[in-house]
Amino acid sequence: MTEVSTGSTSEVTKVFSDAVAEAEGLIANPPFEISEQERAEGYDYLAGSIRSSLQMAFDYDLVHPVLINPTHQYARQGLDNPDAIYFNAYLDEGATYEVSGVRGTTTDLSFQVMDGNYSADGSPTSLAAFDDRELDVAADGSFSWKFGPEMGLKKGATLIVREVYNDWTTEERGTLRIQRLDTAGTPREPFAMDKVAKRYGVAAKMLIGKIKTWFSFPEWFTYKEPVNTLTVPKSTPGGLASQFSSLGHYDLTEDEALVVTVPVSDVAPYQAIQIGSKWYVSTDYEHYQSSLTGAQSQADPDGFFRYVISTRNPEIANWLDTTGHDKGVIMLRWQRVARDLTEQDGPSVELVAFDEVAKHLPYYEDNRVTPEQYAARIADRQVGIARRMIS
Repeated sequence: MTEVSTGSTSEVTKVFSDAVAEAEGLIANPPFEISEQERAEGYDYLAGSIRSSLQMAFDYDLVHPVLINPTHQYARQGLDNPDAIYFNAYLDEGATYEVSGVRGTTTDLSFQVMDGNYSADGSPTSLAAFDDRELDVAADGSFSWKFGPEMGLKKGATLIVREVYNDWTTEERGTLRIQRLDTAGTPREPFAMDKVAKRYGVAAKMLIGKIKTWFSFPEWFTYKEPVNTLTVPKSTPGGLASQFSSLGHYDLTEDEALVVTVPVSDVAPYQAIQIGSKWYVSTDYEHYQSSLTGAQSQADPDGFFRYVISTRNPEIANWLDTTGHDKGVIMLRWQRVARDLTEQDGPSVELVAFDEVAKHLPYYEDNRVTPEQYAARIADRQVGIARRMIS
């Protein structure tokens, strides 16, 4: 066998190892103050970012695209939705595609085509954004959607698919695939060292770009708002036409709590609230109640959800655990909306003394949960996440 030398292994991977070192510097010295817990979480965030960047770079294939799952509980980014399974595929100019599958029983399945990726300079333009209500779904749940040059695709465009759960323990995910029709049946080119080296370079750029992007993104939107407030619901910046959101950030001592009151929606089958960390990622939603969907929340008899955000447990059903973070971000989402949402559909916020939380919950006695009931809620969350089979 003839050996072909194209440089040492260290030369092939050095661009990525250098990027890891640069990324570690960004995490070690972020543009905000961090506690020791947050520093450790930052290194966990770094590991997920490394994993996601390598996955995106090495699964990248414009000729034979695949749906990549780069964002989940082990690779968090961009205030990821705890209720969503995310899929991405890279698209090419002039190509024709078919997305097909079988619709599961999840509450929402949405599709978005963007002309690029999020960056530290801004958000890409959305070329198309819709949910499965616009698809012809057969009685057996099967569907297909074809698209191509008529959408104005350029190289660098991406397809993002989000499958969203309301009830983690009963809803079942569907199946999905993408095929590029004009290249179907052609084999993939064999591996070559120059192509592999290029992918390490792509992963390096992705890693640094990802971290810088999510340092910048909340500054454009979330942190512009006064602390301990939430915005009127509006179409999500850079997001889906069928999703509305309310954004905010909190700053709480152990002796304070936020009471967030929001109507139970009659126009959006999916509504949810979540806490995020300074890294602009979800906090541990598998083992802590740091997010709640409508199905997971307790509605009061007057048609409102009342949530309490606090560092200590107020022993009520709708507690959002800050998981040791005295500062963080808040996001409410409504999906599959039947109309545009207004201020009346959105949340109101009260900053209260923790010891006086009960006074601000008109149905406090109905809201209370025992430690055993709370442990059962956490066990349900653990099972719900395990059912998704994402690792």
